[in-house]
Amino acid sequence: MSRRILVTSALPNANGPIHLGHMLEHVQTDIWVRFQRMRGNQTIYVCADDTHGTATMIKADEESVTPELLVENIRQLHIKDFQGFLISHDNYYSTHSDENQHFSSLIYNRLQEKGLIFTKEVEQLYDSEKGLFLADRFVVGGCPKCKVEGQYGDNCEACGATYDATDLIDPKSIYSGATPELRASTHYFFDLASYSQFLKDWTRTDAVQPEIANKLSEWLDDGLRPWDISRDAPYFGFTIPGTTDKYFYVWMDAPIGYMASFQNYCSAQNDPNLQFDDFWNVGSSAEVHHFIGKDIVNFHALFWPAVLDGAGFRTPTKVHTHGFVTVDGTKMSKSRGTFILAEKYLEHLNPEYLRYYYAAKLSNSVDDLDINLEDFVLRVNSDLVGKVINIASRTAGFLVKNFDGIMSDGIHDSALMAKFTEQAENIAALYERGEFSKAVREITGLADLANQYIAQHEPWAMVKNPELRDKVQLVCSQAINMFRFLAIFLKPILPVTAEKAEEFLGVAPLAWSDCGHLLSGHKINKFKPMLQRIEGKTVAHLVDASVEPAEQSAENKTAEKNKQQKTSKHAKQENDTSNSEFIDIDDFTKVSLKVARIISAEAVEGADKLLKLTLNVGDHERFVFSGIKEAYNPEDLVGRLTVVVANLAPRKMRFGVSEGMVLAAGPGGANFFLLAPDSGAEPGMDVK
Repeated sequence: MSRRILVTSALPNANGPIHLGHMLEHVQTDIWVRFQRMRGNQTIYVCADDTHGTATMIKADEESVTPELLVENIRQLHIKDFQGFLISHDNYYSTHSDENQHFSSLIYNRLQEKGLIFTKEVEQLYDSEKGLFLADRFVVGGCPKCKVEGQYGDNCEACGATYDATDLIDPKSIYSGATPELRASTHYFFDLASYSQFLKDWTRTDAVQPEIANKLSEWLDDGLRPWDISRDAPYFGFTIPGTTDKYFYVWMDAPIGYMASFQNYCSAQNDPNLQFDDFWNVGSSAEVHHFIGKDIVNFHALFWPAVLDGAGFRTPTKVHTHGFVTVDGTKMSKSRGTFILAEKYLEHLNPEYLRYYYAAKLSNSVDDLDINLEDFVLRVNSDLVGKVINIASRTAGFLVKNFDGIMSDGIHDSALMAKFTEQAENIAALYERGEFSKAVREITGLADLANQYIAQHEPWAMVKNPELRDKVQLVCSQAINMFRFLAIFLKPILPVTAEKAEEFLGVAPLAWSDCGHLLSGHKINKFKPMLQRIEGKTVAHLVDASVEPAEQSAENKTAEKNKQQKTSKHAKQENDTSNSEFIDIDDFTKVSLKVARIISAEAVEGADKLLKLTLNVGDHERFVFSGIKEAYNPEDLVGRLTVVVANLAPRKMRFGVSEGMVLAAGPGGANFFLLAPDSGAEPGMDVK
């Protein structure tokens, strides 16, 4: 029986464009959603813009537009960005909606009826220059617990502590820079502390990841405090029922936006089998999954489930939490060009490249994910173009030219084919758990086997022998069937490439159930390129285009200082003529040597000495050109272990890009010997 699943991503704030940090979460969610749909599960994916608050009001005033017009314009930009990255939202709505106001008031009234709402006088920070009370996020200062400066007034991004804005050290208004003054005001509170035991039990179910449960237990053990759910006028948002100058705090109505967006979707579908209550009522057999960043886990795993339960709604089935995005090991930077907007990325690169790279690094943990730009280029080129697409491009032509595109009825290597069919449920389980990186490793491992199979049987050589004609058809047909499995497995990540594969294969849209059979006597179409290799210069142009000069000063001064230091060091080395023939020992220790397995080896047309080697270096594959053709037959190298210089910059040659160097010794010619690691070594191991 198929599952009924409602899925959400955290709501982007309506204060600016989407960047690659936002896109991580939506790609992660979208991959999981597409996988569920391929499994035949009814899966609805909704999201919305988070619109309310003082910041929206002030920005609208600065732009001389109404807040309503401002947030709608931004919503349309967000929709365009998400569609550009192939995010398959069923509904992308707004928290400033009739549905959200309805559910916010309904939930508030139910909580009040159960005695979970109370009021009290609070001293709140007030910006006298702007004439308004300051929401927590609009006050910055030192964290009262870890003392780190520049933290917002509700929680510390450095240590994760939560506190009142009035507890900040040396607080400042982000609007005027003035020191806020304390003023008394009546506020409305949700009695979160009364839900302590409920939340201790709920967070120890499978609803959150273990490391998140451990973090939440620290807050629970410290004792929960009442949650302030109100803000004073002036404010852009919904007034609290029974008041005229009190508004729901954005973190009250923002998660309710999930419900509102879903209700809006249900109303538009007008389907009697799709009802809001079927998903949100207590005891529902449907599932609700939230995908969020670790910075907002306290709202989604403490406040939100308590509010839902208090208001008589079901709690989430699962809150999937991920880490932050860094680029080349550091926080995204506008001055370095690594704070990359979605729109800017799409001007230069295919969205599926980033979807694949994110998938290759995403696990079900909350570890941060780093975009290493050099690795990004190598991995996409090696895995997708060099491995997966390569299977079809190397074999389809023989079927089309010699057999009118008709695949054979039989299986040439049933044992190998069984490895693909047997992996289907294992890969599905990895997708289900959010272990996308492990799924990708399994998929690329199968692609390695397919490429080894093709290299072993050499259809380009067999086709020259009339007696081997039938074997050519068998081998190429099996290769196409293996490619089809890979297209199924990668479809949640690469939906457009999967469509191209379906057109090439001449099949209906691929579903996971298609793993249950092979193509037999089937006619394929002429192969057309499905993905292009990334040029390193294209990524460089993207980074250059993302630089914002106005923010360059501080970082560029540091960079310039480092550059001058390096220049000075190099100048000193050049002037020291006594050591001109030697490299520094520090330079030598920078060389990274790793064990690699040779997946395939082939002669390079037009080159006398070169072999093109495809190497498995543990977590990825790469191409290397090596001048050992006179010493080795290519087929004898397949499966051998060798040593590769793993951090050598890619070198563009006449025959392609060489992504490293294998170590060999000898006088040359036929007497040239690849270095081999110790027995028991595995690809990816460091060589000391």
